[in-house]
Amino acid sequence: MSRKARRRPDPLEREIEAALAPDHFVSDRGCFDFCSDLAEVERDVAALVDTAPARAVELYETFLAGCYEKAEEVDDSSGSFGMLVDELFCGWIRARQAAGADPEETAARLLAWMDDDPYGFCYRLEQDAVAVLDKAGRAAFTEQVRARFEQASQEAPASGADSSHAQAARRRWAEALRTLYAARRNVGAYVRLAEETGVTAADCLAVAKMLSARRKPEEALAWVERGLALDAETRHGTAASRDLPKQRVRLLKKLGREDEAVEAVWAAFREHPGRTTYDDLLKAVPEPERPIWHERALDAARGADLGAHIALLVHVKDTERLAGLVRDSSDAALEGVSSHTSEQAATRLEPRHPEAAARLWRAQALIILNAKNPKAYPGALRSLERAQRCYEQAGRAGDWQQLVDAVRAAHHRKTSFMPSFEQLVSGVGPSEEPSFLDRARARWS
Repeated sequence: MSRKARRRPDPLEREIEAALAPDHFVSDRGCFDFCSDLAEVERDVAALVDTAPARAVELYETFLAGCYEKAEEVDDSSGSFGMLVDELFCGWIRARQAAGADPEETAARLLAWMDDDPYGFCYRLEQDAVAVLDKAGRAAFTEQVRARFEQASQEAPASGADSSHAQAARRRWAEALRTLYAARRNVGAYVRLAEETGVTAADCLAVAKMLSARRKPEEALAWVERGLALDAETRHGTAASRDLPKQRVRLLKKLGREDEAVEAVWAAFREHPGRTTYDDLLKAVPEPERPIWHERALDAARGADLGAHIALLVHVKDTERLAGLVRDSSDAALEGVSSHTSEQAATRLEPRHPEAAARLWRAQALIILNAKNPKAYPGALRSLERAQRCYEQAGRAGDWQQLVDAVRAAHHRKTSFMPSFEQLVSGVGPSEEPSFLDRARARWS
């Protein structure tokens, strides 16, 4: 009996296997380069979709199989490998469609992968799939997902006390259906599903966007108002908390209700004064009135959280108000401002208001020292050096000496910090020490 002839491997299969580096563990640090090599091979496979789609389908399936086999040899903390696998699924869909494959079978294969997903590669796969499925593919996929949802809905009540699995499946397929209905802008189906499973603020936003795209701003606004009411009932807000007010303003403008739109963004700014709400306000008001609203906003921000107020003044480049705010704030309050905001503010204040800048650099250094993290002490030294320079520039040598005394008294036991601090006090700060590359060049020579 003759032996069955072995299939001749596709030349690209060798490239796939080589790029997957079998039996070699890929660390998190090496994952980006590893995925870049895989992406190059994927582009070669994608190039075949138009000219040899059947071959591309087989190669994509081989590629996916290889990725699943490789999964336990990759530290994918960055998510790069998972994103690459998502792209392979999308490429497989494109190739299947180009080859004229049965859309029902394509949908069934996708769902089978989603059911058997040990590494989470297919989590929310419908979000990527719906972007590449053609009309027939979306319809087939939607119908099969709907069948999964209905089956889970029937099983959930029948499961009695042990219904958690069925309830989770019902929620899973309901979310998938929401994604598919929204992508197809099927308002009626989306609304029926939302009413059946419980309308959320995110549902209201999705329906409003679909109605707005259909040029039905009044209906869209009604859904936004409903979403805002639901969002207000949630203690910490929802994922739609930021987008719903913006959508409301856009719809009010579409309906010619400019005054209401301005009042809405003004109310949002007064509730949460900050960079984002300031920008929203200035975009909403008529251009000739922007200087008036600018002043009104900065006056209203006086009662805001100190960090948000400082960030806003840095954003609008109002150095004089910023300096006054820092001068009027206590040391304890300044130590509560985030390091990023403080650094931005101090850098802006240094040229014209060095005394105020010095207080921010001082606060930054003390935050680090009080946190007792030795790895961060170099950052404290850099902040102290800049504080020293600002105090000297402002003619406040006495304030610098008070800070030196306070640091010595409170942190004298920090043996990994104090020697470098004393060097700074004697005139040798971090900026005067040779850089890493300077030291390297000196050693090399």
